[in-house]
Amino acid sequence: MVLPALPDETFRRVLCVVAHPDDMEYGTSAAVARWTSRGIDVGYLLLTRGEAGMPNPPEETARLRLAEQRAACATVGVEHLTALEHPDGVLEHGVGLRRDICREIRRFTPDVVVIGTPFEIETPMGFNQADHRVAGVATADAVNDADNRWIFPEQIDDEGLDTWNTRWILIPGIAGELAATHAVDVSGRPLELGVASLEAHAAYLAAIPDHPAPDDFIPKILAANGKHAGVDHAVLFRAQDRHAPPTFLEDLV
Repeated sequence: MVLPALPDETFRRVLCVVAHPDDMEYGTSAAVARWTSRGIDVGYLLLTRGEAGMPNPPEETARLRLAEQRAACATVGVEHLTALEHPDGVLEHGVGLRRDICREIRRFTPDVVVIGTPFEIETPMGFNQADHRVAGVATADAVNDADNRWIFPEQIDDEGLDTWNTRWILIPGIAGELAATHAVDVSGRPLELGVASLEAHAAYLAAIPDHPAPDDFIPKILAANGKHAGVDHAVLFRAQDRHAPPTFLEDLV
């Protein structure tokens, strides 16, 4: 079965919520490059500054990794970058994290929220890092929180924000990793920019022993995805349209 294209005509603003600098750049940023080229406004929310990801002192690492993330954002046309200061490596799901993500959803008012993979413990690339799982679950919760006037009401009463009902939740994945429902064609220039965005994390990648070159493995992953979409290269998503009527009752008939 060929996966359908994600209907990007249904959205104008996308918020991508991830645990660390570089998390968006392992393929998903190619879809971001496609979206921004079509005039879609994309923002990134980093829950940590990635300070535990290199052998340098944490504050030095945080400054370096955020600088590299800003360069990666510029490569794919992302102008809105917010970095929180939750601790890297020991990110905890809880009310405080949900509150911070909810605030950014209410501030940015996205039609789409892209979240990390919250469910899989093991992925084709190894065990899913703990921060990634926590970030995914907390963001899914915060999408619901943002639409409830009585959850974190101080953001409405004191901070001047309002409730927000996000239409789409997207979980990116690679072929064979999750039950993908839609694809984004990133053949050509979006793929090139996606690779370049990971290359922007040069110091971070240099600190990882035997890390493969981005221009080697990213095209291979997205080419494998493309076979499921009938295109040369694709980013796959498990998509939930929160405005669509539920279909589970129809399935029971």
